[in-house]
Amino acid sequence: MSYRIGIDLGGTKIEFLVLGPDGNALLRRRIPTPATYGEALTTMAATIASLEAEIGATASIGIGIPGTMDRNLGTMRTPNTECMNNQPFDTDFAALLGREIRVANDANCFALSEATDGAAVGETIVFGVILGTGCGGGIVVDGKILEGRNGITGEWGHSPLPWPRPDEFPLRPCPCGLAGCIERYVAGPALAFELDGPGTRDASNILARADAGDERAIRALAVHAERLARGLAAVTNLLDPDIIVLGGGLSKLPHLYTDLPRLMRPFVFSGHFTTKIVPNVHGDSSGVRGAAWLWPA
Repeated sequence: MSYRIGIDLGGTKIEFLVLGPDGNALLRRRIPTPATYGEALTTMAATIASLEAEIGATASIGIGIPGTMDRNLGTMRTPNTECMNNQPFDTDFAALLGREIRVANDANCFALSEATDGAAVGETIVFGVILGTGCGGGIVVDGKILEGRNGITGEWGHSPLPWPRPDEFPLRPCPCGLAGCIERYVAGPALAFELDGPGTRDASNILARADAGDERAIRALAVHAERLARGLAAVTNLLDPDIIVLGGGLSKLPHLYTDLPRLMRPFVFSGHFTTKIVPNVHGDSSGVRGAAWLWPA
């Protein structure tokens, strides 16, 4: 199939993208996520039919989801798309469309997008990181998503913060039921916590405050970068990627690309450290583009 439709299934919106045979974006749609499971499936199917009518062709269908498909139960596990949770989404939607579909975690789709035609083109081992309200990751090796036996490869946000310092105890509790998960230290709410204390979740003005000389903002950025460096160093020691691509809202913090290599180096078990750390190319479109690229050429 020459045409590809990528779908980014989110908790509040569903985005559709049609890629042409040359990989260029042809059509986009964005709809609110329906409240019920059945309505979500029928609305998505209707949108696909409309897009295919416009291009005059049948397209492959790839879908990025904010969670995973449980391989044992055959159901979807997702924290923020409630109508889809614990549903056999992939089999139900394929049956409704009458064709095969491909489904992957949205962070995996992000990594695949940047490896295919983004910041990591030509690299062998790619680690894609999403730093937003939460944090996650995806791994692409030789142009293919590495999913693992349990479908959780790259879920580094729920790995423990490595090499914790004395002032970081007691470790912060996580909604997953454990304590010390790195998401609680490097995602957006964690940066807001360092900036203005408990109960705050918005750090959008942190760069302006730091530029104005606000010592608390300057310190919050430094603490966040150092913790992120430890987390990425642990990934590097295990995976040794050629490139790390940052995505999500915090990927727009410019100091990360100069500071992280220096901060990571003491924790990387190697005499030299040359892994590239770069911003994404496709921005908010990376996830939906990667979903489309779940079907190779």
